[in-house]
Amino acid sequence: MRTTVGIIGGGPAGLLLARLLHNAGVESVVLERRDRAYVERRQRAGILEQATVDALREAGAGERLDREGMPHDGIELRFGRRAHRIDFPALTGGRSVMVYAQTEVVKDLTALQLAEGGPLLFEAEVTGIDGADTGSPVVRFRHEGRERTLTCDYVVGCDGFHGVARDAVPESVRTVYERTYPYSWLGILADAPPVYDELIYAHSERGFALASMRSPSVSRLYLQVPNGTDPGDWSDARVWDELDARFATDDAPGWKLARGRITSKAVLPMRSHVTEPMRHGRVFLAGDAAHIVPPTGAKGLNLAAADVIVLARALTAWQETGSTGLLDSYSDTCLRRVWRAEHFSYFMTTTLHTDQAQSAFETRLQLAQLERVATSPHAAAELAENYTGLPLPR
Repeated sequence: MRTTVGIIGGGPAGLLLARLLHNAGVESVVLERRDRAYVERRQRAGILEQATVDALREAGAGERLDREGMPHDGIELRFGRRAHRIDFPALTGGRSVMVYAQTEVVKDLTALQLAEGGPLLFEAEVTGIDGADTGSPVVRFRHEGRERTLTCDYVVGCDGFHGVARDAVPESVRTVYERTYPYSWLGILADAPPVYDELIYAHSERGFALASMRSPSVSRLYLQVPNGTDPGDWSDARVWDELDARFATDDAPGWKLARGRITSKAVLPMRSHVTEPMRHGRVFLAGDAAHIVPPTGAKGLNLAAADVIVLARALTAWQETGSTGLLDSYSDTCLRRVWRAEHFSYFMTTTLHTDQAQSAFETRLQLAQLERVATSPHAAAELAENYTGLPLPR
């Protein structure tokens, strides 16, 4: 096979890149190692920044998003048994976020790609990339029992941390920065209508908790738990009781979550990771293939979207003008945004979670920082600007 841009990974980043390139007249082929059903039910992020929403609309995937997505104009911080609202539009000049699950984004983009885009091959397992530093890199993959090759002008790895694309950047030129946090999240999906209008982030002596949603009838909730926790050790009743305890506030005595059938329960490790550079030769890395953030700041999917938006513009400019200027600056351009998001996610994570090993002094520092966010318009604006997403480079 032969194409202009070979895209490894059929998640939201790879599919969005394919759509943006299709709209610009740039050919691509998407290779996804999982089957379609697996990809479309894989639970991940659900908070979309304005820039991500705009890109999905530009890609032609905005119809259901606009009909079923839930705009959110703020978040609620709970700490010291009090509640404080962060008003995004008032603090950012009108910006907000959209709640729309990654599974739905993938369904929308997959349907569009199969209907009118370039080839999207499921169960296509990439086994290697040859000639990354040549003018025609080749992707080796296995599909329908056959060994095949895809020759490209450029290759983009959107295949995650454990994917093949990262190996195309030699260890001799690669620098890795990472941090592992001493806690995880126990995440649940429940057939229970949210009793809250916006996300609730709770700091408590018992640990962090987050109340989110996937739809008006489905709640997405998280509890901080020790690393290595077995989800099976948490009965449904224990999960609900612990959530109510961590969200308890004197502002609304007796406040409780609506309970319902828990349909999914899993433990998510927390870590930060950045690989530099995000390019080697004609192979580019995007999304989790290049960087991972803890989910506290709602940045993972949005960073991946920002990467491919920048890359789509660069590839379009190259095809239209022959200039590689934007491609050459891709890694540096994206890494500036990546490190800003890494810092924000680190701030949200370390401020809201209570490490079992931390001292009373450190807990008081956390509460002092949260108090400043709740009482200072400047500190609240800093949080709101980062949460809703910084402007994309032009």
